[in-house]
Amino acid sequence: MEKENNAWIDGLFSHSYAEARQKFLSAAARRGLAVESHELALAGADGETLATDVVLDGPADASRMLLVISGVHGVEGFCGSAVQTGMLLRAREGADALRDTAVLHVHAVNPFGFSHLRRVTQENVDLNRNFVDFDKPLPVNPGYAEIHELLLPAVWPPQAEVEAALAAYRDRHGARGLQRAMSLGQHGFADGMFFGGHRPTWSNVIFRRILQRHAPKVRQLASIDVHTGLGAYGVGERIFASFDEDPAVLARAERWWGELTSVTSGTSTSIPLTGPIQTAITEECRGAQHLGICLEYGTWPSERVTGALRAEHWLHRHGDTDPARAAAIRQALKDAFYPDAADWKLAVWQQASQACLRALEGLQEDASQAMLA
Repeated sequence: MEKENNAWIDGLFSHSYAEARQKFLSAAARRGLAVESHELALAGADGETLATDVVLDGPADASRMLLVISGVHGVEGFCGSAVQTGMLLRAREGADALRDTAVLHVHAVNPFGFSHLRRVTQENVDLNRNFVDFDKPLPVNPGYAEIHELLLPAVWPPQAEVEAALAAYRDRHGARGLQRAMSLGQHGFADGMFFGGHRPTWSNVIFRRILQRHAPKVRQLASIDVHTGLGAYGVGERIFASFDEDPAVLARAERWWGELTSVTSGTSTSIPLTGPIQTAITEECRGAQHLGICLEYGTWPSERVTGALRAEHWLHRHGDTDPARAAAIRQALKDAFYPDAADWKLAVWQQASQACLRALEGLQEDASQAMLA
């Protein structure tokens, strides 16, 4: 095993989607693990192939599984990809003792956004707002309708009166109310922010297909969905991401991962979302008891992150005849969600690897208790 020093950790991270994908594929090859690739029929930012890649580390018929997900929000994939690559490369001490247990890595669920430095998919859809029942009336977010034109005005940077109107909305509804109006999810503005779509996206369909193939025999399922952009710099907030409201389920999750936050109780930096990806886990893995967390790493102050998001969506909506400014806007979005700094990367790896190991230990402990019962 290579020593997990700062240089090794830094090497897990990449400067582009293409580099991140190659490191992930190389790590799988080094372990002799097969890769299942779902290619998207669009080119990457540098003309590269775009794909959601899947690696199963462990027995195909395992009844216990840890699911690790990266790139739900494309540009956030730099973080999750590094975690997955590191988990494939790290020491395998005691691997034989992981009875009936596998790790399923789903790399770059949204490869288009990852490559093109967008948070959304090729359909301009926020994937974490797309897992809704499209056969029923779609969720309505009246708050977003009030601020859509303020968030993405015709002129960028926004004029003073635009920012004043947005501040007035925040004064009326509070900071949390503005966050809810903006990021809850909306289905009324296809060119807007946090758009949930009018139908399942390609990424939605592929993710469900992956679960249908790899998880039908799973009875105990743990999931870690890696995100960035909310919270304090380098801190990985562990957000409870199981839909089962039984207090015993939360208690079990906290035995594994320690204290967790919750979007429903208001203890999380995030808010409840319409159509998160965990919906698919619940619907496609009905035979499994699911314990999941979103591991949300803080980057920079929320004003910087929100400003970068607005600018990039403005660019998508209105375009820009200045190539240099367009490139700067895209780079600013990448920087907002991926601090390319050694201390941040170290914090990411230490917390993520611990979360993964705790999940595997929890699955094994539960199995041992079941045998003794």
